[in-house]
Amino acid sequence: MTSGLGLGSGGGGGGKVSLRLQYYVVLAGVAAVVLFACVKYTPAAAVAAVGGYGFWSGGQHAAAATAGGSSTSGAAGGGGRSSPSPVVIFNFGDSNSDTGGMAAAMGMNIALPEGRTYFRRPTGRISDGRLVIDFICESLKTPHLGPYMKSLGSDFSNGVNFAIGGSTATPGGSTFSLDVQLHQFLYFRARSMELINQGVRTPIDRDGFRNAIYAIDIGQNDVSAYMHLPYDQVLAKIPTVVAHIKYTIEALYGHGGRKFWVHGTGALGCLPQKLSIPRDDDGDLDGNGCLSTYNAAAREFNAQLAAACGRLRQRMADAAVVFTDVYPIKYDLVANASRHGIERPLMACCGNGGPPYNYNHFKMCMSAEMELCDMDARFASWDGVHYTEAANAIVAAKVLSGEYSTPPVRLATLVAGSTKPN
Repeated sequence: MTSGLGLGSGGGGGGKVSLRLQYYVVLAGVAAVVLFACVKYTPAAAVAAVGGYGFWSGGQHAAAATAGGSSTSGAAGGGGRSSPSPVVIFNFGDSNSDTGGMAAAMGMNIALPEGRTYFRRPTGRISDGRLVIDFICESLKTPHLGPYMKSLGSDFSNGVNFAIGGSTATPGGSTFSLDVQLHQFLYFRARSMELINQGVRTPIDRDGFRNAIYAIDIGQNDVSAYMHLPYDQVLAKIPTVVAHIKYTIEALYGHGGRKFWVHGTGALGCLPQKLSIPRDDDGDLDGNGCLSTYNAAAREFNAQLAAACGRLRQRMADAAVVFTDVYPIKYDLVANASRHGIERPLMACCGNGGPPYNYNHFKMCMSAEMELCDMDARFASWDGVHYTEAANAIVAAKVLSGEYSTPPVRLATLVAGSTKPN
């Protein structure tokens, strides 16, 4: 057996050399096979992890991960769906854009007539149908956003809705204030990146987070909560509210966000809820029957928020920060109601008490004593605070036009285009 190993070796010493040589050749062959297997079967996301974490992995390793994104693992960009949605939206806000978060979080079994017009069933939206954010999604040909708090039935492949009814921009002003929503997003993002780096499919991939629209529609509840104070004290509170929204945008920017779509607040003084508050006289009503002081506060809030967005545009030169003033859009629903086919612009469709406002704080919509308008009636207000689907459709169309935005950019253009300096 020994001589067999030493054939052609030229003697006993040569046999030992040949044995040692073959041993190293075998080891080298095994190492080559192991190395080949590692390179071939290691997920692209794991390669990306060598270069870093999250958006800032960079370098040649991240480039290799991106190049390998079209593999059979479907890990596009280092993990994610095999066919990622071209549109991703992360929305932060209050009940104006809550698509069911509050109902899910609080276990609220909302019944009809909520959702009666479009969905034909309650969905957690405080309206008879779709909200502005729903129309925005439809215009972009992407599904309605799933609420972050909804454990069953949510599909986050096109984004997440963190908006919760009653939320404030000010921390502590509500259970799910804007800072809480921000931390929910950061948790969602961090967990997604962790899974992506492990080669696991995630609803949203790296490019999805990077190219997403970050929409913010909040502040109405903050301003409304201060309106019992003297007007000068209301004005003194507004900068703090705006500062929290500004901080949120900066935090999202710090985690890779580059496209921001920010909404101001509407005409608070035209809401039946505000108009039904007992007053000594009608001296504060304007020519269209709205409360001037409430509307002045709303306009001031929007002006300061717009200015804050302007400062952010200067500082974040590689981001797009678009502010949309919805005040003139919503006020026009009252000022030119007949042009929009709205019958009673200052009266709630679902409420109690009849004309002129059909709002009773103790007998609100969904109570046993609610008074409901007909299905085919065109009202602006659904329950005294929130809008009907008919009104939301009008608002959404004008929002999407870009006419009320600074800079004057259409949302569709922002979605389709690459991130450019303002």
